[in-house]
Amino acid sequence: QVQLVESGGGLVQPGGSLRLSCAASGIIFNIDVMGWYRQAPGKQRELVASVTSGGGTNYAESVKGRFAISRDNAKNTVYLQMNSLKSEDTAVYYCNADKVRSIGGLVAFWGRGTLVTVSS
Repeated sequence: QVQLVESGGGLVQPGGSLRLSCAASGIIFNIDVMGWYRQAPGKQRELVASVTSGGGTNYAESVKGRFAISRDNAKNTVYLQMNSLKSEDTAVYYCNADKVRSIGGLVAFWGRGTLVTVSS
């Protein structure tokens, strides 16, 4: 149905920047919200940022003012610009897409994740 592939992760020093990308393919009609989640070792997965098809955004308090999510509907791609990175941002970042079902409800799709390591 929908395949999500993340890219852009890597090693960066504290205070540095990275830009993550997530490309969607397959049957991409009726995708509503897309977002980024992250999971650090020993911690639960948490929402980082989300964006609707109309451009509305939502951010975790810990990343407000530092991260920015954007979406290119023509390219079926969502981005996460990460600035002023801190060591606590270290995690595997996952792309998510929620698709509206014709019979009701939503189905969630997930990428395989990309690792972001913030360390000096």
